[in-house]
Amino acid sequence: MKQALLVLNLVVAMGAFTSTQANACASCGCTLNTDWENLNPSSSSGLKFDLRYDYLDQDQLRSGTHTISPAAASQVVNNGDPQEVEKDTKNHYVTLSGDYSVKSGWGVNVQFPYIFRSHSTLGTASDGITAGAGGEQYDSKTSNFGDLKIIGRYQGFTPQHNLGVLFGVKLPTGSHTETGISTDPTELGSVGIDRGLQPGTGTTDGIIGAFYSDRLSKNFGYSVNALYQSAFNDRDQYRPGNGTNLNVALRFMGNPNYMPILQLNARYVEHDTGAQADIYSTGGTLIYLSPGITAPINKFTSVYSFVQLPIYQRLNGVQLVPTMTASVGIRYSY
Repeated sequence: MKQALLVLNLVVAMGAFTSTQANACASCGCTLNTDWENLNPSSSSGLKFDLRYDYLDQDQLRSGTHTISPAAASQVVNNGDPQEVEKDTKNHYVTLSGDYSVKSGWGVNVQFPYIFRSHSTLGTASDGITAGAGGEQYDSKTSNFGDLKIIGRYQGFTPQHNLGVLFGVKLPTGSHTETGISTDPTELGSVGIDRGLQPGTGTTDGIIGAFYSDRLSKNFGYSVNALYQSAFNDRDQYRPGNGTNLNVALRFMGNPNYMPILQLNARYVEHDTGAQADIYSTGGTLIYLSPGITAPINKFTSVYSFVQLPIYQRLNGVQLVPTMTASVGIRYSY
């Protein structure tokens, strides 16, 4: 009981001094799992810090399971209205995480990223090449904190601590009122940007999940984990779609100088809802293959790098997606 209370106190303390967790850019957010030290049979107690950078350049328009040209996208009807044709969205996430675990199997992970994002759109009155008047097109550059995420875990079901449950919350600490500069000649000046592009959703979300990890042999281990996230409320006529992530990973442990890891990441997201949501062009099913490597620098510090490549995408409406996601990070444990 004392150890569980210690974990709870750490959650409160870290929540008081931190301020954000990233809103995973609409349907195509990064789903990598880099928390091998806590999701494997040799999980150890202690405090860990992780600094991670993710880069996503959403430069490809897709509809359903296929790419679509900007000209074709401009002809799509969005619930009776013209489809917005987006040009490009560049995302930079810098995420600082703190993790604490105790020998009884309790643990907590707190994540808070800072988001740099640029976005441009041709609006709803274009031909796919030239923006038309009255299309509400704009350019934006935002840099702000996102939403704080706190995830607890219990993995004391087995002596190996390789089976566990996850439970947590995403708090509405990130801004959802950022603005851009209109490029529509009929409405020049500052305009609000799409809710799906804001650093925060404005909602409080519940998170539940489970994981299992084991060895296939002396040199190979694997891990499976699933997470479900759902908003408890809407905020200013917007509610993000419920999301489910499933990760399966295989790692090679036969070399002390580096550890190759191969992940299969699947993500399913429902439509956003509300008067301020893009109900038509949000949500979908995505599957990624993610090769990566982690390597120790010394007894306490390790570095890692991953590339996430899409192998299946089925998107609702018309959406911008990245052709790849790059992630690098450093972890300190003691």
